[in-house]
Amino acid sequence: MEIKSVNLEFPEDCNIILGQSHFIKSVEDIYEVMVNSVPGIKFGFAFCEASQDCLIRTDGTDEELKKIAVKNMENLDAGHSFIIILKDSFPINVLNNLKGCYEVVNIFCATANPVEVIIAKTEQGCGILGVIDGYSPKGVEGKKDIKKRKEFLQMIGYKR
Repeated sequence: MEIKSVNLEFPEDCNIILGQSHFIKSVEDIYEVMVNSVPGIKFGFAFCEASQDCLIRTDGTDEELKKIAVKNMENLDAGHSFIIILKDSFPINVLNNLKGCYEVVNIFCATANPVEVIIAKTEQGCGILGVIDGYSPKGVEGKKDIKKRKEFLQMIGYKR
C-alpha cells in the first residue's frame, strides 16, 4: 500500500466540500440539494464512480467550477468520493441539506483553506484516509481576537 498526500486546487475566492458518496444517483440528488439550498448558487460538482464504468460524473451551474472539480477528482483518483467547488456562497448554507442526502456517506471537510488529502493506494484503487484542512493553531484567542471574529461574522451577515 502507498500513502500519499494530494493538494486540492481551487480559486482563492471559492469554498470546497469534499465528501464520500455511494451511488451513481448522487449526481442528481446532490445537484438538487445545492440548487434548492441557495437560489442562484454557483458550483461545480464531480463524483468518482467506483464500479462498472468507473467514470468521473459531473454536474453544476458553472462550467469553469465543474472543470476545477473534475481536475481535483482526477488528481485524487478515489472511488465514491466527490467534491463541490462553491463560489459566492458558503458551505454552511448547504451542509445540513447535503448531510441529509441519502447517498452522502461522509463529509471530510468544508473549507476555503488550503487542503491536503491523505490517500491510500492499493492494487484495487484509492481511498481517502483523511484531510489536513488549513494550518496548525498559533495560540489561543484573546479579547482583540474575539472582537475581530465577531466583527467578521457581522460583516458577512452571520451575526447581528
